[in-house]
Amino acid sequence: MADQHRGGGGGYGDMHRGGGGGETQQRQGAMMTALKAATAATAGGSMLVLSGLILAGTVIALTVATPVLVIFSPVLVPAAIALALMAAGFVTSGGLGVAALSVFSWMYKYLTGKHPPGADQLDHAKRRAS
Repeated sequence: MADQHRGGGGGYGDMHRGGGGGETQQRQGAMMTALKAATAATAGGSMLVLSGLILAGTVIALTVATPVLVIFSPVLVPAAIALALMAAGFVTSGGLGVAALSVFSWMYKYLTGKHPPGADQLDHAKRRAS
C-alpha cells in the first residue's frame, strides 16, 4: 500500500506516465466510433422509416383527393382564377397608390422650393422651352 502512494504501484499515476494507457485510449476510441456509428444508423433508419410513411400517406391522400378535385374542378378553377385576379388588382392598386404618393410628395417639395432630386432637369427643360 505504501508503494502505491509513492508511485510504485499500478495506480492512477501510471496511466499519466505512459504505463499502459495507450491500449485503454484505443479501446475507448473504438467504442466511441462504434457508438457514433450505432447512433447514426438508428437516426438514419428512423428518418428513412418516417419518410416512407410520409410518402405512403401522401399517395393515399392524393388517391382520395383526386376524385374530389375532378368533381369540384368546374367550381375551383374559376374561383382560383378570380382570386388570382383580385390579388393582382390589390397589388397593382397598392403599387400605383405608392407611386402617386411619391409623385405628390415630389411635387410638394418642388413647389415649396426644397429642391427634390431631378428638379435641375425640370428647370433646365423649362429654360429650353421658353
